[in-house]
Amino acid sequence: MSISLEDVSMLLKIPVTGKVVAVENFARYTDESHSDAIKLVSKLLGVSIEDAEEEVNIGKGLTVRKCWLNSRWCPKAGARNTTYPPVECTARAYLLYLLSCTLFADKSGSRVSIALLKLLEDLDDVGKYAWGAAALAYLYRHLGSATRVQVSQIAGYLTLLEGWVYEHFKLGFATPNAKYMDYVQRRVCRWVQRHETVMNLDKVESIRRTLDGLRPSEVRFYALLETKCCI
Repeated sequence: MSISLEDVSMLLKIPVTGKVVAVENFARYTDESHSDAIKLVSKLLGVSIEDAEEEVNIGKGLTVRKCWLNSRWCPKAGARNTTYPPVECTARAYLLYLLSCTLFADKSGSRVSIALLKLLEDLDDVGKYAWGAAALAYLYRHLGSATRVQVSQIAGYLTLLEGWVYEHFKLGFATPNAKYMDYVQRRVCRWVQRHETVMNLDKVESIRRTLDGLRPSEVRFYALLETKCCI
């Protein structure tokens, strides 16, 4: 039993079919991809080549900082001499930040892949991508990495994983969202997210024992499909 595209569609209400989410030019770091990244940041975010080069060089890779996006496109209220970039550039900056905080969150929590920016070049095409399928593949890849002994962190959209667990397993620690509005909010909003930055070993072992001791009657195999049939 694992997360399916059907689960993603029901929980997040984002497309799981459509154009493939892939950018070949930025698959790995080379002198050419580094140069292309600088030009792309300058063109799509409306900054000078010099500013784009400085930012890309800070990360020594094909990324930009989230704090840089914030300072450039979310100036503080009341700031003087503020120059606002074109609407299209602002929209791309916002979407880039959003994707990096949700579907494609990385372990750093502070950087954004420039490969995502390439997908935002044509704003009319943004809604045509299979974002849900890409997010699931990205999560699976990092779940696989997280099983290694030496790995202590995980990347991916953990809200998706958390919501899926709450829907399918009766673990006793899921907190329903009293303000959840069916048919208005995404299904994943039905649960209150946990925000524990540190979890003690005893709690981890307790959860493991609960999972290991689950009986078939405590697993809702078709939880989301049952919900879909009722709509």
